[in-house]
This record gives sequence, C-alpha cells and structure tokens, in this order.
Amino acid sequence: MQIYLVGGAVRDKLLNYPIKDKDYLVTGATIEDMLAAGYQQVGKSFPVFLHPKSQQEYALARTEKKQGTGYTGFSCDFSPSITVEQDLLRRDLTINAMAEDQNGNIIDPFNGRRDIEQKLLRHVSNAFIEDPLRVLRVAKFAARYYHLGFSVAKETMELMSQIVASGEIDALIPERIWQETQAALLGRDPNIYFEVLRECGALKVLMPELDCLWGVPNPAKWHPEIDTGVHTMMVLKQACLLSDKLTVRFASLCHDLGKGLTPQDQWPHHYGHEKLGLKPIKQLCERLRVPNDCKELALLNSEFHTHVHKAFELRADTTIKLFDRLDAWRKEDRFYDFLTCCIADMRGRTGFEEAEYPQAELLKTLYQHAASINTKDIVAQGYKGQEIRTRLTELRIAAVKEKKASQN
Repeated sequence: MQIYLVGGAVRDKLLNYPIKDKDYLVTGATIEDMLAAGYQQVGKSFPVFLHPKSQQEYALARTEKKQGTGYTGFSCDFSPSITVEQDLLRRDLTINAMAEDQNGNIIDPFNGRRDIEQKLLRHVSNAFIEDPLRVLRVAKFAARYYHLGFSVAKETMELMSQIVASGEIDALIPERIWQETQAALLGRDPNIYFEVLRECGALKVLMPELDCLWGVPNPAKWHPEIDTGVHTMMVLKQACLLSDKLTVRFASLCHDLGKGLTPQDQWPHHYGHEKLGLKPIKQLCERLRVPNDCKELALLNSEFHTHVHKAFELRADTTIKLFDRLDAWRKEDRFYDFLTCCIADMRGRTGFEEAEYPQAELLKTLYQHAASINTKDIVAQGYKGQEIRTRLTELRIAAVKEKKASQN
C-alpha cells in the first residue's frame, strides 16, 4: 500500500495558496485492506474512506471509462494494480494532476508544475471532453486564480466549446451548476467565472437570461461602459468589494436582467426594466434551484434599485411605501444588504468606481428615524385594529418629512 497527497493540496502548496482540504490517494490496496486497517468507507459510487483518526478522505486509485452521457456516465476500475500515474491521467487539469509521496517527492507526469509557472489552466488529455462538469470547474479555477495571473489555455477553451456544441453540457443537473456557481460567487473574482462560461458558449445554455445582456446598450450619459453585460460584471466586482454575502453578490448579478427583454427599437433606453427583470430572475432561480434568500433579494433589487437612485426626489409617503415593500421593519439586515446592492450598481460604471452614494446614507437615516416610532405608544393612545397600522404609517411619514426638512 502506498499513500499520496493529491490534487488541490499539492497544487495550492506549490502556489503558496491557502490549503483548504487534503485528499489522499491509495495504490496497491483493496476495499478489504482499507477496512482491515480501520478506515471507514463513505463513498457509494466509488470507494472513499475516512482515516480512523484524522477523518481525512482517502480514495483508492482508479481509472474511468466513458459509458453514458453527462458527468456520471463512467465505469470505474479500482484494481490494486492501478498506478498513481494512471489515476492522475483521469483528472481535469494538469495543475490538479500532481501527487506528493510520503517522502515529499512530487509526481508530475503531465507537467503541472510547468503550467503553474506559466500560469495556465490546461487539460490533462482529450478525455477532458467526456465530463461536462469540467467546463464549470475550469471557469471556477480561472476565477479563483485570476488575481495570480492565470488564464485558460487556448486548446482547453476549444475543448470546452466542443463540450457545449456536443450538447453534453445539457446533462448537468441544476444542483451541480448552482454548486459551482455559488463557489465562484463566494470567491475573489466571480466575474471571471461568468466571462469564461460566456467565451466557450456555456453561459448561453446554462444562464441565457444573463448571457443575452452582452450587446445591449445603455445611455452613454449614465453608462460610459455602454454594454449591459460589461456593466453587470462591473457591478458584481463592486459587490464583492462591498460584501462577502452570497445574497448580495447574486442580487447584484441579476439586477439588470430586465434589460435583456427591452425591445431593440427602444435602445439604449430601458423603460420599466425593473419589473421586467422579475420574470427572468424567477426563471433562473427556479431552474438552478437557487436558495430563497438569494432569490428574494434579487427580486427586490431588480424592482426597487432605481427608487434608491432617486432617493432625494422621493416624497415622504413614497419613501415609507418603499420601506414597506422591502419589509424593512422586520428584515432590517436585508434592507441594508439591498442598499449595498444599490451602491454596487452605482459604482459599477466606468469612472464611478469610487464615487460617493449619498442616496444610500439618506435612506438609511430616514429608515432609522421612521423605525423609532413605537407601536406601544400608539396602542396606549387608544388606537385599535387597522387604526394602529394607519396611525403608524402617518407617524412614519411625518418622521421622514421632519428628518428631510432638518437636513435641507
């Protein structure tokens, strides 16, 4: 039995990048050998074991043969005669196809070290095209290591395009698409993930509501970058600078999906795009089974972000209606997240990346002033039933008027 550290841990060690998980490969052993040594089997589709003390994962070396469609259509061989090199051959990228033996020696049959030095994401073999999930994984790695200067090798991008053209990408189940997308969104440069998917044609298949934004113009007066797809990626970048929350980043990604539905004869204007965006957001979220908190903030951000841009023009009663629609009284944290999305939208434009956004601060102040109205005081004054709600709204409107007047 030989044990090797493999995959991401070896890659990130060579990159001097934080190592999250350590995976181990075992050659020269059978399932019975592992169980006899005290390991606990947890893998169903192929034998993976937990170490009896460290609880880290150990997998038997295996080879794979494509038999069906999708990323699950493989038959596997776990013979104890399979070598570490044979196991590494089935992996996606050369930088992920390295192993380290127990003496610290690096096994690198496909020049992963060279590609780390050249900062390239390159496929191990043409068997790459057999697994459509690799399209998403490469896009995710491109985003993760973009700040280190990594890019996708031209020949690998061509194989990714082949996977899309073959229809294999259609076999991906929603849960895996969202799993990889979520991981990218929580990373440092998620815009790169979507740009790589767009370059190979996968974004058009997996997220057509987003893909169609490229080529849709905005008025140059407000959007020097013009293109809505470019603007969306800029907004996502700003959202990442402002918040590490998945909800904020996803909502920022979806804020302008309505512009993809604007008739071309209305370009570059997008009248009513706020509510037009609700349908494609719902479609996208239902298809990919996006968590409800992400969907809810995305819908609110689409419908009401331009209200915040016009905060100084809003009447007091309209401001209170906005807070009501956002359910700000009960979900204060989400309200602040919504304002963060609006800041990202404003800064996600060429030349506005560091601009101040007093609208958000104004609405935050007005909200806090209105939220200080005590319902118990209204009840103590004798109001009952619906009267309480009516009086509460009146007092909140008055509070907003008073605060705005004091600031002018």
